[in-house]
Amino acid sequence: MKHVLLCCSLLLTATALFAQNPDEAAIRQRMTDQARAWNKGDLDAFMTGYWHSDSLMFIGKGGITYGYTNTLNNYKKNYENRAKMGTLFFSDLILKKLSDRYYYVTGKWFLKRTVGDIGGYYTLLFRKIGGSWFIVSDHSSAS
Repeated sequence: MKHVLLCCSLLLTATALFAQNPDEAAIRQRMTDQARAWNKGDLDAFMTGYWHSDSLMFIGKGGITYGYTNTLNNYKKNYENRAKMGTLFFSDLILKKLSDRYYYVTGKWFLKRTVGDIGGYYTLLFRKIGGSWFIVSDHSSAS
């Protein structure tokens, strides 16, 4: 009986140690929600993961874009139909806590499309604003 209790105790401790912290879970959920919105063709819902501010920074092949509205307009221009949007997948996420208010996130993105697949890498800076996590800087590149 002692062995059973000891094993259960160790299992519960290990589970607690390896459980995802709430901030990381919220960031992962934010990205899952974004992919789901993208895959429905809803760029407005996809953008809710970004900071709604003129200070939002997006860096891509065209250079630096500042502002939520400008970033949304670029997405709408470059992905104006479902064929160009395809199906979005995120993978290889690495989350690094910088402080209680900031996380640095890297990973891969991939679009499965009828007009030709594309993908690349991204670096995101998430900031906790009003209790929720938002992307304040996005550097995405195609490979």
